[in-house]
Amino acid sequence: MSKTRTTALFSLLAAVLVVPAAAQASSLWHPAPGEQGFTFHPDHSTSTKTRAEVLRELEQAKADGSYFYLQRGLAVPSRASGPGKTRAEVLKELVDMTPTERAYMNELYRGS
Repeated sequence: MSKTRTTALFSLLAAVLVVPAAAQASSLWHPAPGEQGFTFHPDHSTSTKTRAEVLRELEQAKADGSYFYLQRGLAVPSRASGPGKTRAEVLKELVDMTPTERAYMNELYRGS
């Protein structure tokens, strides 16, 4: 084997081994030893939003009341856009359900 060919092969091998490690360093998830198998590093993320956009969203969340829930790690209650279904409408949907939909619902809720 020539020296040039050996050098080229060694360089290629080094690149193949280094590139995956470099890609991992910039990701949010990193492999870790142990049961979990990974660690999460949110500080490695890059945001596409400007500071002004983030501050605008914060003010909007404070204004609509969702900031209170988000601060405490709670789910934000949904805001209903209109009246809900009546009992008669729900029963009609149940009666009009196709056999395929009924089988899916049975599997989903009963596990059978």
